[in-house]
Amino acid sequence: MATQDALRSRLVLGGGPAEPATVAGLDVAYHEDGRRLAAAVVVLDPADLRVVDTAVVRGEAAFPYVPGLFAFREVPALLEALGKLTVQPDVLICDGHGLAHPRRFGLACHLGVLTGLPAFGVGKTPLVGSWEQPDDRRGARADLIDGGETVGAVLRTRTGVKPVFVSVGHRMDLDGACTLTLRLASRFRLPESTRLADRACRDALR
Repeated sequence: MATQDALRSRLVLGGGPAEPATVAGLDVAYHEDGRRLAAAVVVLDPADLRVVDTAVVRGEAAFPYVPGLFAFREVPALLEALGKLTVQPDVLICDGHGLAHPRRFGLACHLGVLTGLPAFGVGKTPLVGSWEQPDDRRGARADLIDGGETVGAVLRTRTGVKPVFVSVGHRMDLDGACTLTLRLASRFRLPESTRLADRACRDALR
C-alpha cells in the first residue's frame, strides 16, 4: 500500500534508550460486533512495574479488516489515547509486530514513525517467518527469519512456556527490545505492559 511504503521510508532501525524511565504498553480490544473498540495505553516504570499513567479511548474501527493492513484499524484510536497521557513514554511496546510483517511495516513501525518514539512489538503468535525452537529456559531466543532476513526474535520469557515474538518497530534494536521484554515479563509470559493494556481496554468495553 502506498501509505505504508511512504511511511516505511522514514523508519530508523537501531538505537533505543539503554535505561528507559517509562515504557508504554498499547493494546486494542474489539466489541463482539467487530466495529466498536477500545484502545488503551498504560505507562509503567520498568524498575518496579508501577503504573504511572493510563489513557483509554472508545471508538469505532477506522478501517475494514484487511490482512497486512491491520494497523490502519487501530492507529487512530491508539494515537488518540497517547494524546491523553500526561507522561510521555520513552518506549512504546505494541501488542503486535514491527518488521516481522509481510510489508516490513507492522503496527510498531507505524506508531513509531508517526510519534517519533522508539517502538517495538511483542506478538503472541507469528505473522511471518520461520524459526527453530529456542532452548526451554527463560531468556533463550532464536532468530525469526523471513525471506532470508532476520525480522525478529523468538524469545522464551518463561521456562517451559511458549515463546513470544519480538520485532523492532522504530528507533530500537532487537537486543534492546528483547532485554526490555524480559525485564517486563518477570512473572508471566507476556510483558506486564501488554497484560495491563489488554485488561484496561477489555474493561472499557464492558
